[in-house]
Amino acid sequence: MVHTGDTILLRVGHLLPYSMSDSNTTDFTNPSTFILLGIPGLEAAHVWISIPFCTMYTIAILGNFTILFIVKMELNPSLHEPMYIFLSMLAVTDLGLSITTMPTILGIYLFNSREISLDACFAQLFFIHSLSFTESSILLLMAFDRFVAICNPLRYASILTRPRIAKMGLMFVLRGFILTFPLPFLLKRFQYCRANVLSHSYCLNQEVMKIACSDITVNSLYGLFITLLMVGLDSLFIFLSYVRILKTVLKVASPTECLRALNTSVSHLCAVLLFYTPKISLSVLHRFGKGSPPLLQILLGYVYLLVPPLMNPIVYSMKSKHLRVRIIRLFVKAALTTAQIWPGQRAEPQG
Repeated sequence: MVHTGDTILLRVGHLLPYSMSDSNTTDFTNPSTFILLGIPGLEAAHVWISIPFCTMYTIAILGNFTILFIVKMELNPSLHEPMYIFLSMLAVTDLGLSITTMPTILGIYLFNSREISLDACFAQLFFIHSLSFTESSILLLMAFDRFVAICNPLRYASILTRPRIAKMGLMFVLRGFILTFPLPFLLKRFQYCRANVLSHSYCLNQEVMKIACSDITVNSLYGLFITLLMVGLDSLFIFLSYVRILKTVLKVASPTECLRALNTSVSHLCAVLLFYTPKISLSVLHRFGKGSPPLLQILLGYVYLLVPPLMNPIVYSMKSKHLRVRIIRLFVKAALTTAQIWPGQRAEPQG
């Protein structure tokens, strides 16, 4: 990034310099690629910035894979309860989000690879939005699980049966993917004659449609509609679930039992806050925060897509005794196996 007076020149590989101050007058005749940005002004430090990103992706992928492995392979019936089935769904969604954003984010910071084709961009934003909506739905299902467990414990097993859980999970996954499906096609019909530079390290519907030189009213209204229909309704029902949970818990005579009941919902509340706080904040900034600092949008975008997949396995493994014990046992077993193999490999040449 080269500063020349009030003009900012962006150099990407062998691309010609682009003046951000002339973004309204520069004419791009339907470019075949978009250009993604990292953190403006810190291009020289991109290699160093890549270290925390690589660390976050590694922890997120290993953590979610570990939860899936333990829930799938563990014979203990306590880890096959509905709560852990929903947690497995959340882990799969978080893995999908991490894998979807990892190529472009790490490509920018490790290899200075900023270009992305239109089709690849549309595919990425489809998976980002559909998986994000799916995660919102799974958090709602987990709130329903806590609601039934605390407010109607005697009917818990009869209400949350495995066939019913599978149907609810499939319905919510299809809801997210079906409602997101029109987005790439709505964007593909546009001509892009403004600056083809996106402000994030990945593609989002709100970002791409802003650089179209056509009327984006339909896209804007449809994007707002599905956001309110899914994120808005999901967050409202989660809030109402916890209102009912709180009312039920406050009727319990013993403070100890009251705290014990609330403690079972702490990990889910953390997951809800980690997901909805940056998502809602970023949506508000994209639609109404025209005067907000660009760096704030960039940082919120990273928090929205990177922090939940990173923190969800950590939060749930810390709060769930059954999960925590199995994870510790798994890592101890892996460490002992490695310790047995390693001395044997070192002793072999001496023989």
